[in-house]
Amino acid sequence: MPREVVGALPLDAVDLAVAASLVAVAGGVSLAMGLGLGRKLALGALRTVVQLVLLGYALDLLFGLDHPVGVLAWLALMVTAAGRAAMTRPSRTFRGAFLRGWVALALSALVTTFVVTGAIVGVEPWYDPRYLIPLCGMVLGNSLTGISLTVDALLETLDVRRDEVECRLCLGATRWEAAREPLRAALQRGMTPILNAMAVVGLVSIPGMMTGQILAGAPPMDAVRYQIMVMFMLAGATAVGSVLVGWLVFRRLVNDAHQLQAQDIVVRD
Repeated sequence: MPREVVGALPLDAVDLAVAASLVAVAGGVSLAMGLGLGRKLALGALRTVVQLVLLGYALDLLFGLDHPVGVLAWLALMVTAAGRAAMTRPSRTFRGAFLRGWVALALSALVTTFVVTGAIVGVEPWYDPRYLIPLCGMVLGNSLTGISLTVDALLETLDVRRDEVECRLCLGATRWEAAREPLRAALQRGMTPILNAMAVVGLVSIPGMMTGQILAGAPPMDAVRYQIMVMFMLAGATAVGSVLVGWLVFRRLVNDAHQLQAQDIVVRD
């Protein structure tokens, strides 16, 4: 069974107002240096407050409902939002890109999350939203970055270096041989953020889950064990998601006749 921790110290409106002053300082720096980020900072702060408040109410409702249908519906909403975020970031796109990103995120994130909650943490019941939703949210937040970078790098290579890929195909290379290097480079780029995070965790940064557990009163070593599990979970999900989306995009743009459909790649404005 999952370990319970004591509650953290509550924050009131005054505490949050003091925290908001830190964003105001960033806005002042932007204004003084002419960065033009003041409006974006203000909008980002507003969206942060609104989205998290709405999330709080939604989670209160889900925790009170305690029903698998509601939890699965919320997970589907999370995956859809993550898929949209992942596939709108790349500088290029193609018809059917969102569906492929959604499939890669859904399979990698949900399978990883259910393996962790079921086989490792031992959540009972299996749909307990207090564990399932936060863990899946962490997986999606990291996987969408890897998937977005993978798609961006792969589409850029297939578009900019299309002559090189098509030359290999004309010389008799199979589609896998012709696109092996672009796909490998794209996957390396997609995995870079999580690899960087794993390299500095505990030395430069104390991750959010570990920090939250410590603030909530959990023994440090218990928090460490959970954070190790989370880092491995994120690395696995990012790797699977990046490989899957790379394969799906590749299959879409290099057909069974070993022809590159580079004309289907559209550069965003």
